[in-house]
Parts: sequence; structure tokens; C-alpha cells
Amino acid sequence: MTNGPRSGLTAVSTALLAMSRHLEVRDVLKTIVVSARELLDAEYAALGVPDDHGGFAQFVVDGVDDEEWKAIGPLPRQHGILAAMLKDATPQRLADVRQDPRFEGWPDAHPDMSDFLGMPVADGDEILGALFLANKKRRGPGEPAGCGFTAEDEQLLGVLAQHAAIALTNARLYERSRELTIAGERARLAHELHDAVSQKLFSLRLTAQAATALVDRDPVRAKGELHQVARLAAEAADELRAAVVELRPAGLDEDGLVATLRTHVKVLDRAHSARVTFATHCVRALPAAQEEALLRVAQEALHNALRHSGASCVEVTLARAGQGATLRVSDDGHGFDPSAVRQAGRHLGLVSMRDRADGVGGKLTVDSAPGKGTTIEMEVPGG
Repeated sequence: MTNGPRSGLTAVSTALLAMSRHLEVRDVLKTIVVSARELLDAEYAALGVPDDHGGFAQFVVDGVDDEEWKAIGPLPRQHGILAAMLKDATPQRLADVRQDPRFEGWPDAHPDMSDFLGMPVADGDEILGALFLANKKRRGPGEPAGCGFTAEDEQLLGVLAQHAAIALTNARLYERSRELTIAGERARLAHELHDAVSQKLFSLRLTAQAATALVDRDPVRAKGELHQVARLAAEAADELRAAVVELRPAGLDEDGLVATLRTHVKVLDRAHSARVTFATHCVRALPAAQEEALLRVAQEALHNALRHSGASCVEVTLARAGQGATLRVSDDGHGFDPSAVRQAGRHLGLVSMRDRADGVGGKLTVDSAPGKGTTIEMEVPGG
């Protein structure tokens, strides 16, 4: 290292700590690449995770901006030097990658690269990926012409690759664990859904049979039984909806809260006659539990506004509030008296919304009155 072993050790420690902080695979890959490029003073760095079809499941780069990356085109295939690292699990240090007999060229928009240092990322015998750097920025004093990356650089990248393998394996285990948790939760919800809705439908059938028997000889009692049928049908629908919305949508994990909410609002705007809009202001990423709670409350509030309020316009806003966020769903519908709703035994999902807010340390407020529309507001603290 050009700045001496003390600063080099500090830089390695910082890079390893950065890798250990992340659990999402994509975040881990990006941290590995950024750390390697900064640590070894390279112009470019990349890490490819191979798939089973001769390509790459993921390919993360640093040193190339979004426009340049878009111009380069689709992900590379497993060929040339990358294929050699994946197949033979051997480091590659080259004075000019373009002169290597295995070099097969690159797209026109690809940046020009010369000196090259590549390192397989392996967990035992399994090759997890190929990490490489190109174009050493500075050479040490007195170094001969040729590859700017030194044997010391190669050794250091090897240490980084070993820890990268650990971080990447941990991230994969975390994601697999989460998948299993979601699968278990789906099974639990399916069981609860079956039990709850089956009971409601059984009661519904018996009540309908009773109403049929009474309709000729006691119309008044038959009318009462039919009201019961309507109530039980509504409860069964609520049970179904409550169970279904418990499943965390994949979009939230993949795209985050803002993008998922925006997509959800666009779909509703197309599907309903009411105009549904979404605006966001400086919202930072929040813990997963808080983002899920905010999404569920937004979904419940939107359902109420579009199904029950008679609104012509529904506005959804998500804004930063300190280190947290505030969600607001407002409609210009006919509104309601919240106290009267509670006394009538109906809650329009307000109980579940308050429970979700409480569960993440947040606060839910409901502002509504007959003829005045409704505003549901939920505030959550930062993580």
C-alpha cells in the first residue's frame, strides 16, 4: 500500500466492517465492489455472480455511471477472463487485459481497460462470483512499466474476496431464511383463513336455511334472519381481505415503499372512477416493519375511500417527518362520525390500522365528519 501498513490495515478493517453491516445480497455485492475499488485505488471494479445458463444472475459495477452502464448494453456472458476465473478459481493479474489471448472484446460503449486484477470469490469449492479491478490509478515510486497492480494488491484483494464470500453467504442465508419465514407465514394464514371463513360460511348457510323456512309463516323473523345473512357475508369478506393483506407483497422487498405505493395508486386510479393521486417528499428508507405497516394502512384507507366514501378524489401523500415518515390518505367523500361507527360495532378497518401503527411505535389519527370527507394520517418514527 502506498500509504504504509497502518493506513492499509485501517482501510481493510473499514471495508470488512462495511460488508458485515448489510444483509441484502445486492447491498453486499455493491459494498464489496466499492470497497475493493477504493482500497486498491482502481478506476473500475465489478463483481459478477454467475447463473446456470452461461450468464450472470447479478453484475455490480463501480466507476461507471448509470448512463454509461445503460449504453454498454445487456449483462455480459461468461467468457474470456471472467470465465477463466469462474472455471479455474485462479487469480488473474495482467499488464494489459486486451493483449491476453482469452480476451474477446467488449461493446463499443465499454470503458477502455488495460491493467487488470481479478479474483474468484469462493466458498470452499463453490465459486460464488468473480471480482475484478481495472486501471490502477497510481503506481508506487520506481515501479516498472506493466501491470499497475502489485503482488501486494493481489494478496490484499484475496483477503477481501475471502471475507466477501462470508458476507455473501450470510446474505444468501438471510434471504433464504426470510423466504422460509414467508412460506411458513403463508401456510399459517391459509390455515387461519380456512378455519375462519369456513365457520362464517357454515353459519351463513344455516341462517339462510332458517330464513327460507320462515319466509312464508313468519316474514318478520325471516327478514331478521336475512339481515343476519348479510352481516355474516360481510364478515366473511372481511376475514378474507384481512388474511390476504397480511402477505407482504414482493414489490415492497424489491422496490421499496415509495415505488410500491406509487404503483398501487396508479393501478387504483385506472380501476376506479375516482381520481387517485400520490405525492412524496424527501422520504428516506425505513425499517422493513415500518414500511410494511405504512403500506398496509395505506391499502386499508384506500379501500375504504374507494368502496365506501363515494369520493371523487383520493390523495395519498408520504412525507419525511424527522427521521421517520408521515402517511396521509385524504378523500372528498361523504365522511362519517367515528364515534357512531364504533358504537355500531363497525370499524372500517380502523382497529387494524391502529394496531399496525402501535406495533411499529407509530400514531394513527382519523379526521372525519358527515359531509366533510375523511383523512387518515399515520406517523412512524425513524429506525
